[in-house]
Amino acid sequence: MEHEHNHGPGCGCGDSKTVVIEFDDDTSIECEIIGTFEVDNKEYVALLAQDGSEEILLYGVKESDNEDEDIELIDIEDEEEFKKAAEVLDSLLEDDS
Repeated sequence: MEHEHNHGPGCGCGDSKTVVIEFDDDTSIECEIIGTFEVDNKEYVALLAQDGSEEILLYGVKESDNEDEDIELIDIEDEEEFKKAAEVLDSLLEDDS
């Protein structure tokens, strides 16, 4: 069945992809993949927490050395890098609305 709308967080059409993020404290959270984007030749992924908080998680992405995984999520530890990636994400989300 075809439908015409912009797919995005919470659109409810069933076409979204999810991942489970496991944290160091043995907790985990299911997240919807909002999208990937590039800033200064680095790739990032935006995830929407599916725990009711509507929190958006932002990670760097690199190819995984583990043959069981395609990509590896990387914490963005540099405050300036995070700020720049968040600004680009905000701009992309505004363009989609």
